[in-house]
Amino acid sequence: MVDGRRPQANGLSSMAAPPLPPSGATASRRVLVIGAGPGGLASAMLLRAAGAEVTLLEKEDQPGGRTGAIRRDGFTFDIGPTFFLYPEILREIFSACGRDFDAEVEMTRLDPMYRLQFDDGRAIEATDDVERLTAQVAKIDARDAKNVAAYLEENRAKFEAFRPILQRPFAGLGDLMRGDMMKALPKMRPWSTVDRDLNRWFRNPDVRVAFSFQSKYLGMSPFKCPSLFTIIAHVEYGFGVFHPKGGCNAITAAMARIAREMGVDVRLSEPVEKLKIEGRRATGAVTAKGDYDADAVVMNADFAHAMTTLVPDTARKRWTDARIASKSYSCSTFMLYLGIEGSLPEMRHHTIAFSSDYAKNVAEIDAGRAPENPTIYIQNASVTDPTLAPEGHSALYVLVPVGNLTGGADWSALAPAYREKVLDRVSKLAGRDIRAAIRTELMFTPDDWQSKLSVYEGATFNLAHNLGQMLHYRPRNRFEDIDGVYLTGGGTHPGSGLPTIFESARIAARLCGEDLSLPGAAGLSTTLPPMEAAE
Repeated sequence: MVDGRRPQANGLSSMAAPPLPPSGATASRRVLVIGAGPGGLASAMLLRAAGAEVTLLEKEDQPGGRTGAIRRDGFTFDIGPTFFLYPEILREIFSACGRDFDAEVEMTRLDPMYRLQFDDGRAIEATDDVERLTAQVAKIDARDAKNVAAYLEENRAKFEAFRPILQRPFAGLGDLMRGDMMKALPKMRPWSTVDRDLNRWFRNPDVRVAFSFQSKYLGMSPFKCPSLFTIIAHVEYGFGVFHPKGGCNAITAAMARIAREMGVDVRLSEPVEKLKIEGRRATGAVTAKGDYDADAVVMNADFAHAMTTLVPDTARKRWTDARIASKSYSCSTFMLYLGIEGSLPEMRHHTIAFSSDYAKNVAEIDAGRAPENPTIYIQNASVTDPTLAPEGHSALYVLVPVGNLTGGADWSALAPAYREKVLDRVSKLAGRDIRAAIRTELMFTPDDWQSKLSVYEGATFNLAHNLGQMLHYRPRNRFEDIDGVYLTGGGTHPGSGLPTIFESARIAARLCGEDLSLPGAAGLSTTLPPMEAAE
């Protein structure tokens, strides 16, 4: 493992933040941000830096949303995201706000990035060193190993072609005809799937699984996920996988602190009850503690849940309750957060243990079921970060992709037996039965995602990322149904996953800043130059 710090890239990261107006200045435009998840925090920071008077409302007692923390008996767990990819985006966002991301958040670059464990005992220690990675793949299939470098290079070119598309809003069909889109199409191959695209390079199904499991970051099967998302492999292998000290929740905690220092009014434990709307325009929001007036509203809450609970159906012409219900949604997850007595040095920081029948596994998820022989992801971050557990102990985060609630699974009946099934798999990987070593435990089912964290149908990765639900077919960053509403988060363009959520925040902040004629809006419109992969 090496230190994750590096010089900042040129572009927006080289800009000084504009001087801030005093908080409460009468000339300021008022922006209300709903939800202190990663997208809401980034939007609040950027809009405050651009000159807005910003209030951020969060229903939980901590910032972060799904990127918050669970703290129990001396153990700390991330609630949701644990892989931190492509920190360049946050470097640029922090710099636009006059801050140095690397000085605010301590990062470790992981090597190996993760272990890919097959059911028969074979494994790939995934590394961003292409020579070593090729040798690892050769243990599975020597012929396929010869194509690793060329495959990664193709995805580097695909990523560079697609990156400008991730950085701008899509308002309609006309945006598909722009030059950058036409230039990128042949490289993106949207008519194919991730698995079919990989089949051009790798004949061995296990090798294809090793380079396609990342589609689960989007809550999708590689057999259905559009092939353009093979770029996720480049983001990992080209830029690295990082661990923030304290977990990904440490990033959102730092962002909330910085937002407050910038003058953002961050209000926790204050859920929004409804959006205030006059005609077609949002004018603020109502909570149990009072009314908030605003010139613009940035929505970072789960899109489907927020629209169906905070906004009357009659106020939405396109995204009605019926339309929202008709859409395809990502998988959900079954979670175990385990505080373990003792260390587990044989387990990597990240381990993905594949089902013995991966195709059947993902088919069961797509059918809305709990897989019989699941693929399991385990984070044993204590091997890297001792702050997450009492000295000598381990904080285990266990995630199992399962069907969302539209499949009708009864998790109150399923959960106890499924816990045992998952603990059997974890114990096998740990080399011993871990049950007796469990000192604290929390279980989360799809029901809990919906009831406790307001995730629509428990779909933890939001709207599915099929071609009919991407770009302008996704709810737009400048929301088309209500004037003065801007969307950030996994339910809008460019989609789910921390890097893309941060990108959605930049898009939403830019559109909002331009529409409000904020004094620093020009600083939100900078076009970023190509990035070089991290050294």
